[in-house]
Amino acid sequence: MAEPSPARRPVPLIESELYFLIARYLSAGPCRRAAQLLPKRLDWEGNEHSRSYEELVLSNKHVAPDHLLQICQRIGPMLDKEIPPSISRVTSLLGAGRQSLLRTAKGTLI
Repeated sequence: MAEPSPARRPVPLIESELYFLIARYLSAGPCRRAAQLLPKRLDWEGNEHSRSYEELVLSNKHVAPDHLLQICQRIGPMLDKEIPPSISRVTSLLGAGRQSLLRTAKGTLI
């Protein structure tokens, strides 16, 4: 059986949850002022200057388009080692209670 084309491949759970979280975050308003959120650059005299998204991408070539996804994929297993979830092998960015990525050792949420 042929592999699905990249445009039609199934989206893994963590990736689809990440897209949801980003969309949810942006729907709260930051996308309306995204240009204001970009860090300014400093010139040699210490003066701040606005820069475009493209300039920011060029100055951070080490950051891949899926950088945030990679971070999210690594956070869960690291947390699970420190504070085991109530149900093992269930990986979700949207978990609640003992499955939440915001859980603490005392069972509370941050």
